[in-house]
Amino acid sequence: TMVDPNGSESSATYFILIGLPGLEKAQFWLAFPLCSLYLIAVLGNLTVICIVRTEHRLHEPMYIFLCMLSGLDILISTSSMPRMMAVFWFNSTTIQFDACLLQMFAIHSLSGMESTVLLAMAFDRYVAICHPLRHATVLTLPRVTKIGMAAVVRGTSLMAPLPIFIKRLPFCRSNILSHSYCLHQDVMKLACADIRVNIIYGLIVIISAIGLDSLLISLSYLLILKTVLGLTREAQAKAFGTCVSHVCAVFIFYVPFIGLSMVHRFGKRHDSLLPVIMANTYLLVPPVLNPIVYGVKTKEIRQRILRLFHVNTHTSDP
Repeated sequence: TMVDPNGSESSATYFILIGLPGLEKAQFWLAFPLCSLYLIAVLGNLTVICIVRTEHRLHEPMYIFLCMLSGLDILISTSSMPRMMAVFWFNSTTIQFDACLLQMFAIHSLSGMESTVLLAMAFDRYVAICHPLRHATVLTLPRVTKIGMAAVVRGTSLMAPLPIFIKRLPFCRSNILSHSYCLHQDVMKLACADIRVNIIYGLIVIISAIGLDSLLISLSYLLILKTVLGLTREAQAKAFGTCVSHVCAVFIFYVPFIGLSMVHRFGKRHDSLLPVIMANTYLLVPPVLNPIVYGVKTKEIRQRILRLFHVNTHTSDP
């Protein structure tokens, strides 16, 4: 329990995942389309990884970064969706404190890694378009591997203090979370102590990761746009074509993330359905849409997928 008979503070041993507030009766059926989207996300991203791995001509920085993005999308959705399905289908609402902490750490650190990979992809497009002659020497395969490792180190190190900041908090009000999984913003609001340290830490992480990355991505595309405007019409179309997929991936990831952060920080109602829907969107929509966007907009991947389904592609092959 969260409160002892004398009303004094106690440490949390477990939390209750409420699922979808106000839709408890409908969430059993809502779980079916959510589960379908999860399976689509896993299969779609696995398909992208397998295609890039088996096609030697796709062993280039852009596609290797895409594999990293697909792998992270699978991990992010898997860190939350199976547990969410247990809540919706089997009413398994109890989650132990340490399991909640682990899920929270996984979701936030993987999100930080994905932001870093999106920044790396923007840098790849910048070098390829603005300095094409240097692309092969700047983004070598060993360097791309090091960037991937740096993304992992950055994501985990930024979130390393998270378990410490949560474990130091006493919980005496309630142990009912407003989401279907554990988020830092959600858990810290249940504490009956000063949470300013947690709030400041959260702001530092958002500014140093999401804020900095989105700023650098915007800068890279301003430089790309400046270069592209000086090219011929045909070269402009080709350059924009290589960037559209990444721009879509950036918006798909950052818009729900920033929206969710704003709702948690400035929203009035803690039990509102809006942040819950946004939280589910933030973890499920990017993994579903990214392979679709890259499958449609990237010629090499699209042709390989069509060949998998035995569709004639002779007329469109180079």
